[in-house]
Amino acid sequence: MSQHSNNPSRLESPTLVLTPWSGSWDSDDPDANFKEEVTAYGLLDPLETLNGLANSLDIPIGALARYVLAKWATGGSEGMLHLGSSTVQRMRNTCDKAEERDTEEARLSAYNELREIIEWLYVPIEEPEVYEN
Repeated sequence: MSQHSNNPSRLESPTLVLTPWSGSWDSDDPDANFKEEVTAYGLLDPLETLNGLANSLDIPIGALARYVLAKWATGGSEGMLHLGSSTVQRMRNTCDKAEERDTEEARLSAYNELREIIEWLYVPIEEPEVYEN
């Protein structure tokens, strides 16, 4: 059964047309970078990769496409869950405070604070033995 791709109320198998887009936007458009990426990636055929993966893993291409779209679309939420709301809020507060002070010194201080947070988050990747019993 086919349905419109903008109907989120059903979990049936929707039909989705992968249409390249080459729209235009104003130079001061806050979403200009994203729109530029949509245009650039629209030149590629994602089905080439998905077909190869589907054949290699013996998974239906539709299931892989749904997985890729769902994983990408929820990436921000997933990142928030991994970091935790208090860490994200701390990082935002650091940036907000620097922007409020509006000096190079404040921005450099914010950069250093964010770098320290990232270093702390990176410890289990760089030194996995830290968490071994």
